[in-house]
Amino acid sequence: MILFPAIDLSDGKAVRLLRGDYRQMTVFSDDPLSVARDFVASGATHVHLVDLDGAKDGNTPNADVVKAIATETPLFCEIGGGVRSLDVAESYFSRGVDRVILGTAAVTDPAFLETAVREYGNRIAVGADIKDGEIAIRGWLEKSGVKLDEFMRRMVGLGVGCVIVTDVSKDGAMKGTNRALYRELSQNYAVPITASGGVSSLSDVIALRELGLYGAIVGRAYYDRAIDLKEACEVAK
Repeated sequence: MILFPAIDLSDGKAVRLLRGDYRQMTVFSDDPLSVARDFVASGATHVHLVDLDGAKDGNTPNADVVKAIATETPLFCEIGGGVRSLDVAESYFSRGVDRVILGTAAVTDPAFLETAVREYGNRIAVGADIKDGEIAIRGWLEKSGVKLDEFMRRMVGLGVGCVIVTDVSKDGAMKGTNRALYRELSQNYAVPITASGGVSSLSDVIALRELGLYGAIVGRAYYDRAIDLKEACEVAK
């Protein structure tokens, strides 16, 4: 299993939200590139980036920071937040990003999703952000009315290369990840799954690895020093 330490970006800074609430934002670093370099020093090979500003507005306000991380570190770089057109996807690829994640657009614009997967193949991942059993959109600010099972079946049918599933209620809360959810998903859907939200301890990493997941994202637990990233990377393997 691949461990993806996360950097959530807002106004050029590395931040974290509590349960997706923009009013509960903590700034962890004014220098996200330095954070990414610390990931490398700890043995990480991948990084998960989220442009929180872009997630609300559908643009790329943190593109310069993203480019610096993608080009000045050896990390495999994936990013989500505001990727709602092929132009935005291509702009990230041109900046050295390896994979882009479609969230809101994957729900609201199925034709765009199909085109993106056809055009870029496995360089496209999809984010499934779960809030009260539905897919949340626009930076987790709205519920879409689309149920998780319906959404996952659609992703499998399209041949999406990876689905990043976030339990919004767990995100940033440091109370453990939703292991039952990921067990159910890994058993029922033939698509690589990355777990996101609430990975708070090495036992969470071990449990997700044993479920055979493709990846797991670590956010607040790293910044709060609840998880030693070097140890977690080794455990994930």
